Amino acid sequence: MSCKYTNAGSIPATSTMEINKYIKTELAKLDESIVATPTDREQLENFAGGCGQGSLILMQMAMQYGYKLALENLQTKYENKSII
Repeated sequence: MSCKYTNAGSIPATSTMEINKYIKTELAKLDESIVATPTDREQLENFAGGCGQGSLILMQMAMQYGYKLALENLQTKYENKSII
């Protein structure tokens, strides 16, 4: 039995579709939050810049932490086999 592979490396196409579905679902949840999610980095930088110099460092730390959380979330889903 062979799997159809995409450009995602060793992830079968059906798993890639499940991962994409999961990501779209999670991104949609950001629009339902009380706090507005910036649409791009420029918008975030403009907001942080208006709050003082320390805010730019805090912004970068928050982005890196958010990226870390996203990767950990995907890793947990992958390990639990709930998205593949």
